[in-house]
Amino acid sequence: MARVISSVAVLQQVAVPRQVCTNEVITTQSQTSGAGAVMGGVAGGAIGNQIGHGSGRAAATAIGIIGGAMLGNQIEGPGSPNTQTVQRCTTQTGYETRTVGHNVTYEYAGKQYSVQMPYDPGKWLPVKVTPVIQGAASGY
Repeated sequence: MARVISSVAVLQQVAVPRQVCTNEVITTQSQTSGAGAVMGGVAGGAIGNQIGHGSGRAAATAIGIIGGAMLGNQIEGPGSPNTQTVQRCTTQTGYETRTVGHNVTYEYAGKQYSVQMPYDPGKWLPVKVTPVIQGAASGY
C-alpha cells in the first residue's frame, strides 16, 4: 500500500442542453362560410331581374347580384374567434462543472509518484510491485 499525499479533483465545464417549453394562448379569426354572399347574390339577382326591363334587365340583374353578395357578406359578419393554447419549445444550453478525474500524488518506498485516476483513492492506494531482474531477457 502507498500513502496518498494529495488528491486534487480535475474539473471540466460540460455543456448540458435542456428543453424549455412555454404555453401561449393565441386567438385567430375563423373564415366565413361564404353562404351569406351566395344567398345575397341570388336574392339580389332575382330582385334586379324583376326591376329591370328590356336591355336594362341584364344590367339590373348584375348590379343586384353584386350588391346582394356584398350585403349578404356583411350580414354574415366575421367568423367567430378561435382561441387555443400552443406549446412552444426551445433548447437552451446550460453548463455544469463535473469531476472527470483526480490527480493523485502518493509515496511508496521513500519516493513520490503521480498518477491521474478516475476516482479519489482515499488515504491509501494499493500498488502492484513487479521486480525487474537485470540481465534477464525481455518478455518474461
